[in-house]
Amino acid sequence: MLPEKDGLDLGADDYLSKPFDLKELFARLRAILRRPPVEPETTLRVADLELDPARREVRRSGTRIDLTTKELALLEYLLRKKGIVVTRAMILDHVWNMDYHGESNLVEVYINYLRRKVDQDFEPKLIHTIRGAGYVLRTEE
Repeated sequence: MLPEKDGLDLGADDYLSKPFDLKELFARLRAILRRPPVEPETTLRVADLELDPARREVRRSGTRIDLTTKELALLEYLLRKKGIVVTRAMILDHVWNMDYHGESNLVEVYINYLRRKVDQDFEPKLIHTIRGAGYVLRTEE
């Protein structure tokens, strides 16, 4: 059994030591129920690019960008891995659910579609090719 302070350090925001008074327990529960609901941050961002997966909306510098389902899935994957180099195989596995080892330019084609829609008319460029490794979404080259 953990001491109360350890429970607080591990993420609890309240505790009640035994033995406790039921009136105090119910008062604490009512206080917790009065707290405003906390909505998790759902928007993914890098620089001025924003994606709200729940609404399926993409904006760059406030301008709405329409993407196909696969373009949106690819952009979401890159945003969730921002700053990390992802390989073609990783993209195929996560966006297309394919364990594909043959020759195909599917990833390159969709990266090009995204670049045209997300990067072409904006600065800084966010989608970068890492030669021999894959792609990365970040603000600096």
